[in-house]
Amino acid sequence: MFPEGFIELLQASTGQAEVVLEALEQAPSVSIRLNPSKLTDCPFPDATPVPWSSYGYLLKERPVFTLDPLFHAGCYYVQDTSAMYVGHVFRHVTSNLQPGCQVLDLCAAPGGKTTDLAASLRERFGDRYTLIANEVMKNRFGVLRANVETWGDARVNCVSRDPSAFGREPLFHAILADVPCSGEGMFRKDAQALAEWSPKTVEFCAARSRRILADIWPTLLPGGILIYSTCTFNHLENDDTVAWIAAELGADILPLESFPPIVNTRCGQALLPGLVPGEGQYVAALRKHSADGSAFFAAKKMADASKNATPASKKNGKAKDARALSSADEETPVVNVDRETALKYLHGDAIVLPEDAPMGPVTIGYRGHPLGPAKNLGKRCNNLYPKNKRIRMDIR
Repeated sequence: MFPEGFIELLQASTGQAEVVLEALEQAPSVSIRLNPSKLTDCPFPDATPVPWSSYGYLLKERPVFTLDPLFHAGCYYVQDTSAMYVGHVFRHVTSNLQPGCQVLDLCAAPGGKTTDLAASLRERFGDRYTLIANEVMKNRFGVLRANVETWGDARVNCVSRDPSAFGREPLFHAILADVPCSGEGMFRKDAQALAEWSPKTVEFCAARSRRILADIWPTLLPGGILIYSTCTFNHLENDDTVAWIAAELGADILPLESFPPIVNTRCGQALLPGLVPGEGQYVAALRKHSADGSAFFAAKKMADASKNATPASKKNGKAKDARALSSADEETPVVNVDRETALKYLHGDAIVLPEDAPMGPVTIGYRGHPLGPAKNLGKRCNNLYPKNKRIRMDIR
């Protein structure tokens, strides 16, 4: 089942090959992370809290998320529990970030880690932060943009640039680089990753990661934090690359607090299936060398600029600012509907609103959460939900 060379490299890298291989034969788990700006209680019964995420829940079974209006309203994000650990590390190692900070999620699609970082930053700073979510692959950028819009945080701005296109000016107080990898940790969810794996693929991915990091490194402020993560197991893409960053680019590897059953490695931490309920994940954190040790907190002009900046997504025209959606909802009355009507609306079907619903432009809501626009004409209602977001499956 597994490619030649994989098991040997897995054992050399983790020392837990038997445990991981047995877990990879089992069905994957399913989990969600709440959007604390919209929902505070888990909507699924018998869910188990994720130890490293205040808003994460492990579900007993996989529901049909497409048929839940709360999912379409951005009330929660479907994310693997192991991926949530990157957000935990971010919160731990960036505790000294200040209001007005600028953060980059470099390889952001599909948006799970972006929305996790956004929730943490908003909880700490309100509107006084900027998070840039970047995805160079055009086919993945659309998914990122849609997920960020659904999440609904106006301080998250989506762009699509090669890392080298960010230039060489220090801009960011923290960067998350969840780099493209050989995907060993996703083998039971991604058959393509399993089919394409080879020792040469691992070497290629490690080299590509180092090129990406070298390109983006100048944009990290001296004293700034880099969080490096992959969804793979091998030391070439993980510990060896982190050691290369420290030695060649100039950084100190930060110790991460022990969190059993998560495994401490030479340079970071690994989440291994069989020891944790989710998929494979690796994460490490580094602090960029600073001549005087104070530049991380001294970039006041960047902080001041970020408070008054026009969102980057509006500047480049590639992503619709979530603030525009929020403003539209505030300007039109919200008409709450039941689940059946909400699903018809999300499917693009014609709906009829209650007789006391206001005429003209309205926002269709479900349990107080806006879903999208419509125009009430009385005996009928024009469904204005975007066609590219409509449910395509049978909703009956």
